[in-house]
Amino acid sequence: MPDSVTFQDPGGLLIAAPSSGAGKTTLTLALLRAFRNAGRLVASAKSGPDYIDPKFHEAASSKHCINLDAWAMDTDTLRALAMEQATGHELLLIEGAMGLFDGAANGKGSAAELAATLTVPVILVIDCAMQAQSVAALVFGFQNYRPDVQIAGVILNRVSSARHEAMLRTALAPLGVTVFGAIPRSMDLTLPERHLGLVQASEHKDLETFLETAAELCRTHVDLAAIESAATCVPAAETIRMQLPPLGRKVAVARDVAFAFSYPHLLHEWQRQGAEIAFFSPLANEAPGPDADAIFLPGGYPELHAAVLAGAEGFKSGMRQAANAGTLIYGECGGYMTLGEGLIDASGERHGMLGLLPLVTSFEDRKRHLGYRVLEPLGGLPWTSPLAGHEFHYASIVSEGKADRLFSVQDAEGNKREDMGLRSGNVMGSFAHVISSF
Repeated sequence: MPDSVTFQDPGGLLIAAPSSGAGKTTLTLALLRAFRNAGRLVASAKSGPDYIDPKFHEAASSKHCINLDAWAMDTDTLRALAMEQATGHELLLIEGAMGLFDGAANGKGSAAELAATLTVPVILVIDCAMQAQSVAALVFGFQNYRPDVQIAGVILNRVSSARHEAMLRTALAPLGVTVFGAIPRSMDLTLPERHLGLVQASEHKDLETFLETAAELCRTHVDLAAIESAATCVPAAETIRMQLPPLGRKVAVARDVAFAFSYPHLLHEWQRQGAEIAFFSPLANEAPGPDADAIFLPGGYPELHAAVLAGAEGFKSGMRQAANAGTLIYGECGGYMTLGEGLIDASGERHGMLGLLPLVTSFEDRKRHLGYRVLEPLGGLPWTSPLAGHEFHYASIVSEGKADRLFSVQDAEGNKREDMGLRSGNVMGSFAHVISSF
């Protein structure tokens, strides 16, 4: 790689695509690993409410990854988090979600909105497998759709041959758009998926080989120095405004492949406010620490490990002891399902869960629930202000017993939805993932 620009201030770029499935996650991972291999100090972020892609980012760059959500976070918070993430690095690569201009149903929260807020340019990843000259019309539209979103250039992905690449470059030449590179079609650049997205990074059998293969393709076929030169300084902001109080002074957080969906910015914010965070693994039959005054069961894939959880007597006993002692226990999505009486897996087998909430959930008859949520706490939590949250699951509720609701709910467009979640004394949860406070 040729000598690159060294930034006095961190430079930022957003990697986006016209639609999902164009290869932006793989290209982001390839760039992160290629820059790391070249000795550059590179950090990353993910646009929107995504738990899985950031772990791949961390594997590629060896640095933690954060979420930047243009729907749930205000301008100051986005800029402060981005600058904090970029500090000490030469480059911040932000991966978009879905298509560049796709957001909630009202259009808010898109990757384009994030790019405009941070005033960073966009590299557009184009899936060229089924097109040639039409690529020019596509890129022209994306260049001109929003004047406040700068398209720095494109990476042509899944190019079938040298002739195909020449056709694409010829079609794009009149637009004056920078072509940073062309990646040939390769079966080596496929990541396994399951119902909520990619299989988690920790479950990928040979992730290092995949990352090195992707990085080498990127190094060979993409002008890394030109990409780095296209980055612009990440704007500074003074404050992070999402002051969401911690659940307690000492918070025990479940963390393993069944409970992996916790936002780093949320846990870091709790620590910033003085809370102590300690992790435990339910799958390893670990109980939360006895000194914890709050327990957080994040989302994840408990439905894939229901039999193990059902037999984890140490975990279950520790949770029940904490509940009886008055410890605040809060679960989100998969954590909420685990707090219930039973979980029915995809094969129809029921597994006994913690029994701390009168709830039975099922993964046998899958139905997708997806969207941003405005959550109004109804009691029990240390949060009193309206919350920005997100719901994404396929589980269904089989039965609910007598308990208070946890949140009143609106969708992203302000439409009233049914109250969500359950609260029984000091134990509570819902299918929503809380992102920040409004």
